[in-house]
Amino acid sequence: MKPSLLILGGTTEARQLAAQLSQAGFDCLLSLAGRTKTPAAQPVPVRTGGFGGAEGLAEFLKQGRFDLLVDATHPYAAKISANAARASALSGVPLVALRRPGWQRQAGDDWRDAASVAAAVSVLGDAPRRVFVALGRNELLPFEAAPQHRYLIRSVDPVEPPLALPDADYITARGPFPEDEERALLEAHGVEVVVSKNSGGEAAYGKIAAARALGLPVVMIARPVLPEVESGESVEAVADMVLRRFSAFLPGSPFSPPGRRGPKGG
Repeated sequence: MKPSLLILGGTTEARQLAAQLSQAGFDCLLSLAGRTKTPAAQPVPVRTGGFGGAEGLAEFLKQGRFDLLVDATHPYAAKISANAARASALSGVPLVALRRPGWQRQAGDDWRDAASVAAAVSVLGDAPRRVFVALGRNELLPFEAAPQHRYLIRSVDPVEPPLALPDADYITARGPFPEDEERALLEAHGVEVVVSKNSGGEAAYGKIAAARALGLPVVMIARPVLPEVESGESVEAVADMVLRRFSAFLPGSPFSPPGRRGPKGG
């Protein structure tokens, strides 16, 4: 029987990891939170929605007889990552996580640190500015406390209903966003400051590089603290960890000795 994995996803890396592990011989189920109305196509079977907290996830793992839980959620999905760690402890199903490294300041960057979205709004200050906001549509309400600014807001799904702001333009788009396109966008809209999470990765870095090239400040929202679990920083690193863990049960694995049976006695 194939080793069975539950992958908590919603990121590009989760999709890539699911494809790679499925091709390697794993039985993968990808779980999406369901916050995105138009999720990207996925290479493996998908379940959508929550589990009912850590206890519900633990029960799902046990009932599904999963061999491994993989947390490949967004770096800011702190609650889901905490639930994953707790569910692993409750169920006895081991956990590995993909922890995408954050971006690092480079020469020419002008980052203004903020502990939260609400703090980022305060960092913008009282003077009216043209602000580019690249956050999830469910994280935008704090900006209603600063109606003096003119906003350009980009999200994967439409912001419905629109924010209670007198001057806000909306863009619905899915990355990746190359630096040259981001620079053209910032220049065309006269953006004076960018608000961003430190998401890491290449897909969303274009706006950071563009802001640096244009000499614009970036209000950078700090990452949450995540549980310390076995982890890797890339799709390749996590895939290698998983392959090595189950090498004895995968026919043709470069790590596999011959003649072994699956983890569930298959």
